[in-house]
Amino acid sequence: MLIGIVGKPSSGKSTFLNAACLTEAKTGNYPFTTIEPNLGSSSVKIKCICKELEVDDNPKNSVCFNGLRYIPIKLLDVPGLVPDAHQGKGLGNKFLSDLSKADVLLHVVDISGDLDQEGREIEDGSHDPMEDVKFLTREIDYWFKNILLRQDWVKFTHRISMEKLNLADALYNRLSGLSISRQQIFNAINNSKLDTERPDQWIEEDIEKFASLLRKESKPIVVVANKIDKKKSFNNYNKLKDALDGKIIPVSALSEYFLRSLAEKGVIHYLPGESSFKILNKNVLSEIELTTLENINEKILKIYGSTGVQDCINYAVFEVLRYIVVYPVHDEKKFSDKDGNILPDAIIVPNGMNLKDFVREKIHSDLAKNFIYAIDAKTKMRLGENHQLKNNDIIKIVSAAK
Repeated sequence: MLIGIVGKPSSGKSTFLNAACLTEAKTGNYPFTTIEPNLGSSSVKIKCICKELEVDDNPKNSVCFNGLRYIPIKLLDVPGLVPDAHQGKGLGNKFLSDLSKADVLLHVVDISGDLDQEGREIEDGSHDPMEDVKFLTREIDYWFKNILLRQDWVKFTHRISMEKLNLADALYNRLSGLSISRQQIFNAINNSKLDTERPDQWIEEDIEKFASLLRKESKPIVVVANKIDKKKSFNNYNKLKDALDGKIIPVSALSEYFLRSLAEKGVIHYLPGESSFKILNKNVLSEIELTTLENINEKILKIYGSTGVQDCINYAVFEVLRYIVVYPVHDEKKFSDKDGNILPDAIIVPNGMNLKDFVREKIHSDLAKNFIYAIDAKTKMRLGENHQLKNNDIIKIVSAAK
């Protein structure tokens, strides 16, 4: 699972990464503070199944705080993109290629309107954030188009047409390395209504249409309205929300980073994504820090319910990608592993993944080869290899001895 963080320079991408991962990526209020991609580890937040089962769990691959489980995922912050990035402007081609393994993109937008499209400071609120959404979406769609075309597009499509090859299979092989599935390619082809038997007859408009559909399928974009606490942000956020078809999430990445940093030091009690915090040691806080905490509480948490950072990650994984969580166990009666750890692992998988693929891709390939059946630890029913997994399934795998 990899979430890409994109946006124009100075929009707050690196601050978002730092807030989500407690990393120390360089930040600044000038363009191209980030010149190399930054990778960080964050988490999705779920209600753990331990509360439903009334057990005390012992997580190994994740952590659980009073029934809230945080499961690790990876975030990648790439340098800022500017108009014509797909043509190489601002090293755009390099930055875009860094996103090739991402499953979903978070577009961090400076909702305050205080920066132009290249990330330079301008008069307060004079830039329309909608322009940022349009240009960045266009750049990533054009990037997909360029990947499709390459230098041998004519030869590639002519061969498909003449030899009557399966277009989805041919494109899957052509796009290997971009984390694009056959199903996503099939969906894009189906939605395009284009002639799949004669792709050599596609005109440029057809290719652009298909590239955009394929990008939406394989690299969907979630709009993140960052800097929501600034002067013009609230009005800009409402305008953008009305103008966009998809969801837009209000965020203050800087507030989240401030809260998490104090929590890490033991000064406050705060969990990512929560709507409140508790000061544990007021004496070590300066007047400025106390005022900042008060402002975060009044202007962010009480209005929006959270800083929005965790909401973005959860929305991207569970709503956009529609992933689910599955708990593999060794003992289906105690919900434990061989060492007695209860609900040791929580694994994020695509909705509807079948058991055999789950075992092969998420547990161990040898176990998949010797797979006999599985047991639903809740119902104690046997499950075959083609059983489609559901959210919060607890699964024991039974395999033949080697």
